[in-house]
Amino acid sequence: GKMAAARGGSPSLAAGEEEPPLGLDSLVEEVAAATALPSAGFQLTAVRREPAVRLQHGVSGLEPLAWSEDHRVSVSTARSIAVLEQLSDVHSGGQEMVIHRTAVPAPSVSCHLKVGPKKEVAECREKFANSVDPTVSQAFMLDRVFNPEGKSLPPMRGFKYSSWSPLGCDANGRCLLAALTMDNRLTVHANLNRLQWVQLVDLTEIYGERLYEANYKLPKADPARGELGDFAEFQRRHSMQTPVRMEWSGICTTQQVKHNNECRDVGSVLLAVLFENGNIAVWQFQLPFLGKESITSCNTIESGISSPSVLSWWEYEHHNRKMSGLIVGSAFGPVKILPVNLKAVKGYFTLRQPVVLWQEMDQLPVHSIKCIPLYHPYQKCSCSLVVAARGAYVFWCLLLISKAGLNIHNSHVTGLHSLPIVSMTADKQNGTVYTCSSDGKVRQLIPIFTELALKFEHQLIRLSEVFGSVRTHGIAVSPCGAYLAVVTTEGMTNGLHPVNKTYQVQFVTLKTFEEAAAQLLESSVQNLFRQVDLTDLVRWKILRDKHIPQFLQEALDKKIESCGSTYFWRFKLFLLRILYQSMQKAPSEALCKPSHEDAKILISDSPGMGSTEDDQEEGTSKRASKRGLCHAGKGADADDAAEEALPQASDAGGREPMEEKLLEIQGHIEAVEMHLTRENMKRVLGEVYLHTWITENTSIPTRGLCDFLMADDAYEDRTARVLIGHILKKMNKQTFPEHCSLCKEILPFTDRKQAVCSNGHIWLRCFLTYQSCQSLVYRRCLLHDSIARRPTPE
Repeated sequence: GKMAAARGGSPSLAAGEEEPPLGLDSLVEEVAAATALPSAGFQLTAVRREPAVRLQHGVSGLEPLAWSEDHRVSVSTARSIAVLEQLSDVHSGGQEMVIHRTAVPAPSVSCHLKVGPKKEVAECREKFANSVDPTVSQAFMLDRVFNPEGKSLPPMRGFKYSSWSPLGCDANGRCLLAALTMDNRLTVHANLNRLQWVQLVDLTEIYGERLYEANYKLPKADPARGELGDFAEFQRRHSMQTPVRMEWSGICTTQQVKHNNECRDVGSVLLAVLFENGNIAVWQFQLPFLGKESITSCNTIESGISSPSVLSWWEYEHHNRKMSGLIVGSAFGPVKILPVNLKAVKGYFTLRQPVVLWQEMDQLPVHSIKCIPLYHPYQKCSCSLVVAARGAYVFWCLLLISKAGLNIHNSHVTGLHSLPIVSMTADKQNGTVYTCSSDGKVRQLIPIFTELALKFEHQLIRLSEVFGSVRTHGIAVSPCGAYLAVVTTEGMTNGLHPVNKTYQVQFVTLKTFEEAAAQLLESSVQNLFRQVDLTDLVRWKILRDKHIPQFLQEALDKKIESCGSTYFWRFKLFLLRILYQSMQKAPSEALCKPSHEDAKILISDSPGMGSTEDDQEEGTSKRASKRGLCHAGKGADADDAAEEALPQASDAGGREPMEEKLLEIQGHIEAVEMHLTRENMKRVLGEVYLHTWITENTSIPTRGLCDFLMADDAYEDRTARVLIGHILKKMNKQTFPEHCSLCKEILPFTDRKQAVCSNGHIWLRCFLTYQSCQSLVYRRCLLHDSIARRPTPE
């Protein structure tokens, strides 16, 4: 056996041309050349990551796991979709992964597809059920699409499939969840208040209404074949609206000219829905997606594929031109790309005609398809890697657009699993593919480019060595490739199956701490929220070792000196906060004996607790440092009072080194936070100076920001001084003070986090504009260290 290599005889194809069919003889010849062998060059050590999340019900459907770009794991079960959100909690000293759990419940009412008027449908159902022809009556009674409620059969409850949209689609700028139930109801859900999922639209109902109005015929298709009383027509009307899979496209951005000739970006996203008869409905939604009113259009494409099983978006960028298409796989084996015409989206192109990637009807069903954009190091251009799970094999296809046209190289990787592949996932950042079979074996496939095409290095991950004897039902990789989520049940013990099954979602690491830290330092995203899985690995390491590795500190300091991006300052602040938490004693170790004086302070502080609960992290750490830098009313709680009482109750000599360490870390935290505050203040003042005609900018405490920046004589920043000089000259001695809404007194700008009037009324300050937030509605950062005055996402 050799590494998986491309078909050497694959010719270059012009754009839109189809690949010539491959015979069975050529497939047999490929098997020997396409078998991948394990590699000694890549070493992967999978480590278990706690906690293991137990599911209340068994998983259902194909590919039950999906991991979103905003770090939510959806698990399709027999009663609901369990959603596990990974959080980056800088306030917790626990080493376990922090997970916020919610659920999307399954509808309580069965879904009946609309195939005609209610009265006529009821008559036809009665006719088919009582037909003397057993081929009609039995086919009708046993088909769960016709009878979702089941009657004597078990009810079709649970979810068949779920799919996450890209980041930035809902009203909060996060991901939408498309859910397909076992009884063929397709809905779109959003999580707007972090506790409850809301159904935004029922696409099955809307599509059924559209077909009913069009008399169940497509614009370019033949007219309806017959009346509803004909069983074949009854089946056709059901199959043309029975969803099989659905997938989201990337976000398409166009510019819209407003009345004042300003241009604003308008985003839209596409949702492709594959139906049982091979048709594909492409829905276009305007962003942010709010509900039925956000639906822009719906177009139906005929794929011509019989027994379709899966689809995926093909999105390719060539010379700043974005091309798109839909990859469709069949239960009989063929795979092809269909053109998707997006006339409404400027700068978007598609194929001229369908392109066949695999034509053989070899009865190997296509279970899953992933499309990964990569850069070809030899051809010096972008390319697409399409991988599909077919039985126990992985089919791959490399698509490359050159001057000669569309080049296609394809082959199969064999010898991976002895059982069929039940789940496949891909890390789109580096192209790594993971497959698993039900026996607890996971394969990692790493694509390696050659001058001709591609080969794969692969490794075996035995989950039995991590979790014990387990049976796997699905896998999903985190957005940055740090973790692998696995749905497991108990495996065989002494050759016997378990009596009861416990479904769990468990996590294993795919990267080391050094790899995660290097990826964070070299990241092009420069957003800690989008890399929560990587920061969680770093957090786990620091909490265990109680120190920041020297190589990471030095590399981070070099990055700060060389470019000075606020991203690296925020990363440094994150590391310091985690280090501070690692030095804190666990609640079980600390004796909670607050003194009488501390209790009095807590009572006097209580009025401020409601408005500043979970305020900036430095608030907690300042109270522990006992330096008197935190004013009354910053949300002190009983734990903090206990910590202040500890040095008096315990041996002072043993506590001094730890106290000094905490004070030193707190000093670094305050210095980094002050730097970030000043940089943000300069950005806000720059916006005010350039856009004074915007009404919102007139309410920003400009004079207070200028005085705050100039107050520290040791702070030397020529850019800030020049900017402040221009602003003060433009203001011409005007102050625009803020007033308390309760007593109308002036709110002085003495603290960047809160404003206190002369009568003691306390208001939090918005971190985006530094205005006092005097309304009841505002947004809090996911890290709970700042708030935004505007209730809408920024």
